[in-house]
Amino acid sequence: MSNIPSQIKFHSKSQMLELAWNGEASQQISAELLRVLSPSAEVRGHGVGNQVLQFGKKDVRILKLEPTGNYALKITFDDGHDSGLFNWEYLKDLCDNTEQHWQGYLDTLKAAGKSRDAGQIVFKSVT
Repeated sequence: MSNIPSQIKFHSKSQMLELAWNGEASQQISAELLRVLSPSAEVRGHGVGNQVLQFGKKDVRILKLEPTGNYALKITFDDGHDSGLFNWEYLKDLCDNTEQHWQGYLDTLKAAGKSRDAGQIVFKSVT
């Protein structure tokens, strides 16, 4: 298997990035998952334990996809975020493990009392 996708498609209506690797069925990743798991320092932080939880990104949209050499995609989102370079290995991991990444994100949001919705007030009961 090559690390470089054999096909990259973007579905603007559904905001899904579709990738295929030689000999494999194509897989899709949502704009929201790409945004909240961006490999940028803004999201990952500058060291272990410095991650910044992204929330309110349910309706984020991808504005532009740019190849970066033969190793990555630069994605520009409508919230202004454009600093993460999604290398092929990372995109493959996101494709292969979408459900686990998504559930991990939802669990982290819930634990933090945050929401996927922008501007929504989340009420948390205190005992």
